[in-house]
Amino acid sequence: MPNMNKNNSPTKSIRHILSISGGKDSTALAIYMRDRVHEMEYIFCDTGEELPETYEYLDRLEIFLGKHIHRLNPDRPFNHYLQIYNGVLPDARTRWCTRQLKIEPFEDFVKNDLCYSYIGIRADETTRKGYVSTKDNIIPKYPFIEDNIIKEDVFRILNESGLGLPKYYEWRSRSGCYFCFFQRKTEWVGLLENHPDLYQKAMKFEKHNEDTGESFTWSQNESLEELKDPNRILEIKAEYKKRQSLVSKKTNLTLGDVFKSSYDDKSDEGCLICHL
Repeated sequence: MPNMNKNNSPTKSIRHILSISGGKDSTALAIYMRDRVHEMEYIFCDTGEELPETYEYLDRLEIFLGKHIHRLNPDRPFNHYLQIYNGVLPDARTRWCTRQLKIEPFEDFVKNDLCYSYIGIRADETTRKGYVSTKDNIIPKYPFIEDNIIKEDVFRILNESGLGLPKYYEWRSRSGCYFCFFQRKTEWVGLLENHPDLYQKAMKFEKHNEDTGESFTWSQNESLEELKDPNRILEIKAEYKKRQSLVSKKTNLTLGDVFKSSYDDKSDEGCLICHL
């Protein structure tokens, strides 16, 4: 029987939705909230361009939660929107992939229902706010901030659950599409070494316009064709080893600091709806 308001008319129930990216923070939040909000809906915005490790990790998480994780797909594939944008690849400024392939499917799933959207921002990163909808009916909730959960707690939650980290963390610092433009140079090398087929697919999206001289590449100032050169790979790996050596001297470095290359000037701030 539906809930009734004081005028004896049915009231719309509040939905609780937790969007899982396949990354450590949103996964830990899903585990953390499992026994706290029983009516929680779990979703994954599937672009169709995800890493196989991500899908495997989601399957394992679904078993642990004992609930179905709704896979939300965009109305059109990535390549369709790439054609609409005249072959201009998404970048840190436009991020049209996030809007078309993640945000719109999420908001379509919510529709006009009143919804609490649970976001895995930790208490030690309060300057990050994640995706906050412009729609009044979607209200953000930050349980980790409210309960003072920090990075060490996230690792503990994942380890105690038996899930641990997804396998891509062995060579990548974030979740998201295999061709994500926020990847560091060393992460592109990791993609080449772990998934050469996906690296080749990402290469095919890059374009060079002979008439205008414009180049559309995933990695700033460098095509994937150039990046896969064996000498370039050795150079990138050497720079990464230098970064790793800093970890033993400075304990406050983040994983993003370790992955960051001196050849990169991108911000570590990715699309949070993808990368939490």
